[in-house]
Amino acid sequence: MRKQRVLIGSESKVAAMLNVTFVRPAMFYINGFSNIPHAKYYYIFLCFIYITTVVGNSFLITVIYLVKTLHTPKYMIVFSLALTDLCGSTALIPKVLDTFLFDRRYIVYEACLSYLFFVWSFALVQSWTLVTMSYDRFIAICLPLRYHNIITKSAVGAILFFVWVFSLSFLAIVVWQINRLSFCGSVVIQSFFCDHGPLYRLACNDTTINSILVNVAIAIIMIIPLIVIALTYVCIAIALSRIASGVERLKALKTCTSHLIVVAIFFLPLVGTNLAAVTSYIHPNARMFNSTMTHTIPSLLNPIIYSLKTEEMVKSIRKLKRRFYTEHCKNKRLRNISSSNKMPSF
Repeated sequence: MRKQRVLIGSESKVAAMLNVTFVRPAMFYINGFSNIPHAKYYYIFLCFIYITTVVGNSFLITVIYLVKTLHTPKYMIVFSLALTDLCGSTALIPKVLDTFLFDRRYIVYEACLSYLFFVWSFALVQSWTLVTMSYDRFIAICLPLRYHNIITKSAVGAILFFVWVFSLSFLAIVVWQINRLSFCGSVVIQSFFCDHGPLYRLACNDTTINSILVNVAIAIIMIIPLIVIALTYVCIAIALSRIASGVERLKALKTCTSHLIVVAIFFLPLVGTNLAAVTSYIHPNARMFNSTMTHTIPSLLNPIIYSLKTEEMVKSIRKLKRRFYTEHCKNKRLRNISSSNKMPSF
């Protein structure tokens, strides 16, 4: 009994020591680019990217919402992608501009974790939304007769709901694991935002779980989505090879071009940066530049691609333009009639 008390007493002492040595800093310092002259011009360029991204994605969302012919499962996915691009850019770029253009590099601990959560949550949603698009194209080309039975609004809604819930839940776990770390040394984050890798490596205690989560994150954001998309396009290629008519083959392939361009824009910089980091030394400035482009350029180009490359979208924009023009002319005539009726008689 006495021995048991001694053991309990020693355990409580160890727990007390751990509580004393546990350090949660009030703030972190975001270092950003190092020794780059005129770096502010780059951040001003990011400002223009953000404005264009907001305008483009807001326009795409508005067109899909207003044109009833676009209320289809396919454009539900495009709507989700545009919303993700808008939210992801808003989570990242304004804070980057505030940090470096106005030299507010210190960020509160809780705000830093929130920053990490939202930026990577939207990146994960974007990745799996592209997988959902590839599934849509796979069913449309490989199982065309069953397309309307499989790809329904409720089915696509359920898939997108799961993608959003899973992404937010996974990043909540990542942030929770960061929150259990002790930061007793440097608080300088060698990145342009509160990035997960540079942040958890500052910790003094065991970061094994965080390292595992990094590998899981790489797998579910980059590797698994790329494999799934590649497999769907292998199946699509096999299905297209069985089509006798070259015209029909080209027409079917044309429906995939927008998605393939978006996939390339999103995944190529991501894969390139990670491969360079694993296989050779990559300068922190180069890594940060590639990372900013990965997080911002796809969101900028996606609405342009889906507005200009998709025939349905071009027709819908023209239809919407005619509708607004007709309504404007009608309102103008009504105003003219009402003003003429109000004119005094002599």
